[in-house]
Amino acid sequence: MTNQLGSRFDSDRDSPGFLLWQVTNRWQAAIRACLRPFDLTHVQCVLLAALTWADAELTQVELANRTHADPMMTSQVLRALEAKGFVVRKPHPDDRRARLLEVTPQGAELARRANAAVEAADAEFFGPESGRARTLAEHLAGLVE
Repeated sequence: MTNQLGSRFDSDRDSPGFLLWQVTNRWQAAIRACLRPFDLTHVQCVLLAALTWADAELTQVELANRTHADPMMTSQVLRALEAKGFVVRKPHPDDRRARLLEVTPQGAELARRANAAVEAADAEFFGPESGRARTLAEHLAGLVE
């Protein structure tokens, strides 16, 4: 090992984890920029889109499980979406601790428009496959640049 860190990698460009972290930061910045006109955070968009996609009432726990989101954070984000008029949280008829979620018509329309913007941003960011075999580190390195 020739580096002071003692890393098994000769360069930071060889570390898939570090490259993924860099790519994630760049991708999140692109998503934040594309969602800015909709006045949505990324997590608000994900939860609103998942709830719209479900096309059925879900509980907060079910939505958190579907999106692999923290249940407490999900509850906080849903309160913000409810305050904006995009989601209605109703008492569950069989479980007084649970809340059923319903997307409002305005929420569903916003979810469709925001989702289209996110999909376009994803397509632009990730680009078409090159067709040549690459390691994960090589692919991530290309996305960092």
